[in-house]
Amino acid sequence: MALTLRSALSAVCLALLSGALTADEGMWTFDNLPLKKMLAKYGFAPDKQWLELAQLSAVNFGGGSASFISSNGLCITNHHVGRGSLQRLSTRENDYIKNGFIARSLDEELKVPGMTIRTVMQMENVTDIVNAAIKPNMSAKAAADARQKAFADIAGELGKKTGLEPRQVSLYRGGEYWVYLNKLHSDVRLVAAPETQVGSFGGDPDNFTYPRHDLDFCIFRVYEDDKPYRPSHFLKMPTTPLKAGDLTFVIGNPGRTERQLTYAQMCYNRDYTAPATIASLKARRESILAEAAASASEDDRRRIMASIFGVENSLKANQGYYRGLIDTAAMAKIKAAEDELKAKINADAKLKAEAGDSFARIDESVKMLISVFKDQQVVAGFNGDLASRLAAIVGLITDPPQTSDNPRLAAQQNQARERAIGEFAFDRERETVALAAALERARAELGAKHQFVVSVLGSKLSREVAETAVGGTSLDRAEARKALLDGGKKTLDASKDPLLAIILKVRDIQTRVNKTQSDARAIVDEHAPRIAKARFAVYGKEMYPDATGTLRLTYGAVESYDANGTKIQPFTTFYGLYDRHIGWGGNAANAENGAWTLPEKWLTLKDKLNLETPLNFVHTVDTIGGNSGSPVMNTRGEIVGLLFDGNFEGLPSNYFYDEKLNRSVSVDIRAVLEALNNAYDAGFLVEQMGR
Repeated sequence: MALTLRSALSAVCLALLSGALTADEGMWTFDNLPLKKMLAKYGFAPDKQWLELAQLSAVNFGGGSASFISSNGLCITNHHVGRGSLQRLSTRENDYIKNGFIARSLDEELKVPGMTIRTVMQMENVTDIVNAAIKPNMSAKAAADARQKAFADIAGELGKKTGLEPRQVSLYRGGEYWVYLNKLHSDVRLVAAPETQVGSFGGDPDNFTYPRHDLDFCIFRVYEDDKPYRPSHFLKMPTTPLKAGDLTFVIGNPGRTERQLTYAQMCYNRDYTAPATIASLKARRESILAEAAASASEDDRRRIMASIFGVENSLKANQGYYRGLIDTAAMAKIKAAEDELKAKINADAKLKAEAGDSFARIDESVKMLISVFKDQQVVAGFNGDLASRLAAIVGLITDPPQTSDNPRLAAQQNQARERAIGEFAFDRERETVALAAALERARAELGAKHQFVVSVLGSKLSREVAETAVGGTSLDRAEARKALLDGGKKTLDASKDPLLAIILKVRDIQTRVNKTQSDARAIVDEHAPRIAKARFAVYGKEMYPDATGTLRLTYGAVESYDANGTKIQPFTTFYGLYDRHIGWGGNAANAENGAWTLPEKWLTLKDKLNLETPLNFVHTVDTIGGNSGSPVMNTRGEIVGLLFDGNFEGLPSNYFYDEKLNRSVSVDIRAVLEALNNAYDAGFLVEQMGR
């Protein structure tokens, strides 16, 4: 009988009760790897040379991960990670998302505008320096401010000393503070990408599922001084084939997990933030589809739909995370684990003095967030084209940005100003509808007696108030918005514009929300580290920190799992790609959905491809969003695949990991080499990769 999700979640929480970690669990930092545990289970633990190769060949690809795979700067990631670059480079004549791309010489490689990727060169533990800034009897806010300043100062000093970009990294919810020093690569050029029908085969229906058949890769080249970059470390192609049971390692930048939240914080996510996030993503998805359907231009439809994959991906992921939070048995076990930790803290005089009231204080911060949650959601609803620009102007006037010597920050500030005052296609009816909807939501959520509702709506209809405000505004003109911004607070206070008057009242709510959220955050900033330190004292540093979008290592074996009443195969092949395409009726039957269509070119390739070539595989590595594009390495330090997804059953891994169900899904590097050689006639790239 297949293992149910509920029983699996309960099993993993039993492990949490004992303070033990399930076998392959953990997104580990390079300074604290469970080497003894790896050696005991798999008979292998990476040495210093292996780890140096892994770290220095890894690349943070701006929301995803990547790695160097040649001595002349080739860098490989997922097709869906490179999708934004493909979109920026595409034109009416050359649609690289639809048709793919191969550069057949260095001169044909396309520079991606505005792209910067990073390699972590050094990692410095600055915990003692940061904590030394905290003085006795400081308030929570004062302590948080002092810690933040010390952290920023030491990061700046290290950046100047090394000439590298410093990144402040907080681990264990503030238990440790690190500065990661990055080498920046700002000349990145597109080299190769498959057609999206192959790179994202199965579309949203297959997303977060397995078996999968995605050729999800994209190759770039990094340049330095207008020449191909020569990385000090890069990953070589495998010398032996990957097979079921083999140990694998994933090196990348998992975005965020919330496994070390308190029970109260998880309940807040369950009852408030998760449902709101899911609702927002659904609305965003419908908005994109509607806008694309209404567009008469193919170019505009392509531009609009370019964002749909990311929205659908986030929606499915967040729905999966939410499934874990609403599992009552799992949540009960998490609470029991927390109660056990509390008891151990209270049984130790020193720990009790340090963290005895920390859980209660975080409970207090959660109540503060709940008190302003509806207000925040209502404020977010005032998102009309003009309303958003006026809100930005009000913010620039009432809370002006500090001048900065940082060119990037200065450019961002200037862009915010230009967007607020710049010309745009103002649609009065569309603005009225958006404002009326926001006002009606405010009445429904806040109640008729709320000060904002009374002062703005009173007994009037939302549509009536919106028509008056939008119809009477003069700030739809760029010169009027510029005059308002240039005039500053004096002009703002003197304005009689009816739409601006509503936005100012919305700003009052936002100011109160910001103050409450800031106070709540200060409490968490103070007490989460105390809990983290207490957890260290109780369980030792066998625990790993939550993911924070920073460099991590995770490990596990290529391994099947039970689902749908059977065992799920560890590998898929090109045979399976064509089988799934044909099984859904081919291109004609899939014309509307498009999920299981194939480019016409690929329908003629079957005789050229070795269809037995492994395409995707699953392994027990513990990963989450942000790991997309991460290299999968073997014990020899060779690249055997690219991680691109997780299975549906394992989506609650945002909050806990279960070895029986959690699987990561990766592209087999053999599929990439097969496609380059025999589908794209790009054997010259394979040669550069050492094959």
